[in-house]
Amino acid sequence: MTAPVFFLFIFGVIELGLLLWTQIGLQHGAEMAARCATVDSTLCSNPGAITSYATQQTFGLTLPSQTFTYSTPACGNQVSASYAFQFPAILKLSPLTLTAQACFPS
Repeated sequence: MTAPVFFLFIFGVIELGLLLWTQIGLQHGAEMAARCATVDSTLCSNPGAITSYATQQTFGLTLPSQTFTYSTPACGNQVSASYAFQFPAILKLSPLTLTAQACFPS
């Protein structure tokens, strides 16, 4: 009788963990790419290389490089990320947009 509630709780914890892992991966990728744009001008020499580097730094997530954008505002080198986190189809929830942003002084 309590099994459905228990399994619902377990699947909820797993989904919350995946959501947090994705958010942390986005933030880490943005931070590392912003730093790379300032510190390593050979590896991160152009916006395409910077966004590609950001996708490699996302803790194993498979994200398209369009997830990340690069700009140079007053704070230095800025990398932003926006990703639509999709919940399992059985929940029938709309995607949750996760964002991250990092700026490293030039």
